Amino acid sequence: MSRQQLLEMTRSLVEHGKADTMELVDDVVAIPASDYTDEAQFEREKNLIFKRLPLMMAPSCELPEPGCYKAMEMAGIPVLITRQKDGTAQAFLNSCTHRGNPVAEGSGKATRFTCGYHGWTFKNDGDLLAIASPKDFGKVDKANFCLQKFPTLERAGLIWVTLDPDSTLDIESYLCGYDSLLEHFGFDSWHLFDQRTIPGPNWKTAYDGYLDFYHLPVLHKDTFGSDFFNRANYFAWGPHQRLSSPSKFIQKTGSDEQLDLTEIDEKDWPIDALLQGVWTIFPHISIASFYGGGGRGAMISQLFPGEKVGESYTTQFYVMEHEPTDDAVRQGAREQFDFLEVVVAEEDYKTGKRQHEALQSGLIDKVWFGRNEGGGQAFHQWVERLTKADDAELNRIFAPQLQAAE
Repeated sequence: MSRQQLLEMTRSLVEHGKADTMELVDDVVAIPASDYTDEAQFEREKNLIFKRLPLMMAPSCELPEPGCYKAMEMAGIPVLITRQKDGTAQAFLNSCTHRGNPVAEGSGKATRFTCGYHGWTFKNDGDLLAIASPKDFGKVDKANFCLQKFPTLERAGLIWVTLDPDSTLDIESYLCGYDSLLEHFGFDSWHLFDQRTIPGPNWKTAYDGYLDFYHLPVLHKDTFGSDFFNRANYFAWGPHQRLSSPSKFIQKTGSDEQLDLTEIDEKDWPIDALLQGVWTIFPHISIASFYGGGGRGAMISQLFPGEKVGESYTTQFYVMEHEPTDDAVRQGAREQFDFLEVVVAEEDYKTGKRQHEALQSGLIDKVWFGRNEGGGQAFHQWVERLTKADDAELNRIFAPQLQAAE
């Protein structure tokens, strides 16, 4: 069924490409400039979106085998993700149940974590294993002092975590079936080549760029080229979107050759054609396919709000279908990853920071999204809808039966 959806989307893109058209939304829409600059709004977004909705916290290949872990922080919440003995992933509050000190930092492999403050030790499944000087401390029921678990789901080679231990929002329902399409990338068996974290502008300013092909031949004329496409049709699954250029052509994997899909039987359409474009996972993930170093690759961009309204940070994961086996492949992948850093950090995010500074002047009251920017319009509509929804409404929005009705 999910492959059929991919075929249907590709047919639509091909037909629009043949006709030299794109899907346009009903009207030009204005967004208050204060949505990007208001501190109170920024705090609501952190609390009601990032601390309440499932977030893609790690690609599976970042924790490739039992014992792997990584510690991270999001909006002031310390998180520990482990790959347990049975191969499942689980996220915890990275906070010792004695006094709250983090029990792990960085990443690596460990079967247990010992708090550096008083020496309480936990297994990587969160269970309290031992406390220091138990006779002196006093009797405790270890079962009541396990690390606090966050709701966690691993699907399509990605790990989602809800940073509210009491959340009743089902992660699978939240994904709206989008994960079945992401499965076609095959990320669960891919290799993590490298990662880095870069600073950015306001998180929505940064995310706007992932939903916008309109700027590509202008802002990126010196990197992608001025003849690069600037149209994008968007497809939606709840708040999650795929954007792809309407065209009958697709670049052949590993070469500059352009394939005309109208001359190829649908059953022979390459997976690149079916997955082309940018896949975004609300509220903070962008996935884009690339070819570098002799193989298929993808950059998974993980965006989080910073401490201030005008700040964000993005971890870029460059994943590859196969681990590089020789220096030439590694060098090609390195060059691709470094190129993408220039595009995002020096072009997209530098522009976004200048944009935010101008909006903070208070002299611009609105920003605009055209009929050709439907993905961006939809994103801001979802931000508004979800920040206004209480927990009961949130569960209703993502109830499977309601999704089917909508």
